[in-house]
Amino acid sequence: MSGFRKATKSQAKARIAIFGPSGAGKTFSSLRIAGGLGGSVGVIDTERGTASKYSDRFDFEVLELADQSVEGYVDAIGQATAAGFSVLVIDSLTHAWQTLLEEVEKLAKAKYRGNTWSAWSEGTPLQRKLVAAILSFPGHIIATMRSKTEWTTLDSNGKKTPQRVGLAPEQGKGVEYEFDLLVELSTDHIANVIKDRSGRFQDKLIEKPGEEFGRALADWLSDGEPPASDPKLLARITAAIAEAATVKDLGGIGDLLDERLSEGRITMEEHARFLGGIRDKHEELEPEKFHA
Repeated sequence: MSGFRKATKSQAKARIAIFGPSGAGKTFSSLRIAGGLGGSVGVIDTERGTASKYSDRFDFEVLELADQSVEGYVDAIGQATAAGFSVLVIDSLTHAWQTLLEEVEKLAKAKYRGNTWSAWSEGTPLQRKLVAAILSFPGHIIATMRSKTEWTTLDSNGKKTPQRVGLAPEQGKGVEYEFDLLVELSTDHIANVIKDRSGRFQDKLIEKPGEEFGRALADWLSDGEPPASDPKLLARITAAIAEAATVKDLGGIGDLLDERLSEGRITMEEHARFLGGIRDKHEELEPEKFHA
């Protein structure tokens, strides 16, 4: 029997990456777009309180992340999931990449005789763990990334003027494939939509993207059929959590949830509910970690 079926568009959550040089307006634009997407907004801030400078303009809750390792980011995303935010802004992902590069360099020196290539055998799974955490968040995600900056000289009517330009985002190679919308911001606050799975904004230039842009995305994301669930699969996952005997068992169930979410076999809301069940079971198995 064929496993093929007629393709239909399902409702989904936004996965947006915004990158650009310093001063392009990544934080401000993200908060504006988040407001257009609607609902409660949480911000993971690694930029030393930058987001809070806009707290008089936007309504959001912030977590200023001191631990900028992959584990720190994953824990922060877990807290955002538990808090039930509709939109999560991660400002920025670049610090996770910079910290990971430092960790890989240390591993190379300590375990692999200076061979950085070999050290990535441990670094790559960490990067994948971060991506999985981002994709499994049950609401909309907006992630900012710094871009490397260079100066170029423009010749206008015989007058040469220096101009700062951004290059590729400072994050893991290929990370752009994980997002539905990839936006490059210039220092003039012009958004160049490099990638857009909605098809509405592909290759368009948008001046100072904000709430209207977010609302348009929300309309497209909400258009379609609600994701279908498999009652038998949900029952099996529920039973697996209840029967888990060790924390390692729960980790395996968490990995399974991420896989089923990426396959579209469970909804983001179901994923979040099961994660809550895993946390409760974890507390049952190791109460001392929760009540120390």
